[in-house]
Amino acid sequence: MRKFVSGPALVVGSLWAVCLSLPTAQALDSSTQPVVVTPIRSTSVTSTGQPIVLPQGNVEVAASIFEIAPGATLPVHKHPFPRYAYVLAGTLQVTNVDTGQSDTFKAGDFIVEMVDQWHQGSNIGTDPVKLVVIDQVAKGAPATVLKQ
Repeated sequence: MRKFVSGPALVVGSLWAVCLSLPTAQALDSSTQPVVVTPIRSTSVTSTGQPIVLPQGNVEVAASIFEIAPGATLPVHKHPFPRYAYVLAGTLQVTNVDTGQSDTFKAGDFIVEMVDQWHQGSNIGTDPVKLVVIDQVAKGAPATVLKQ
């Protein structure tokens, strides 16, 4: 018996596969109607220039929606594994607390977060920041570690 993936996991997995595998901006669906594919970003490094290295062994992929209120600042934290975010709305500033380097992201930006570097995000706009976040972690491992 075949098992089929459905729901949000199918949507995220399908979108992820399409974004990463299509070399052109247009493809055809099974009914030969055009499907427009707009590449967002292609990279092999994080926002701080680290090579992207995936967890070995059993991997979990988790997708979440984050909403950060205007003026809110997340606690200082790091991610031991790759984390990707797509900004749906708002303006997010991410600061590496060790180097002081900050990057600002707005709606339509795709973020490849730094790995194992302490940082924090702040909503520097007047509207909520809304993100689609995708984590790839070793099965059972945390996606985020808070600085004590």
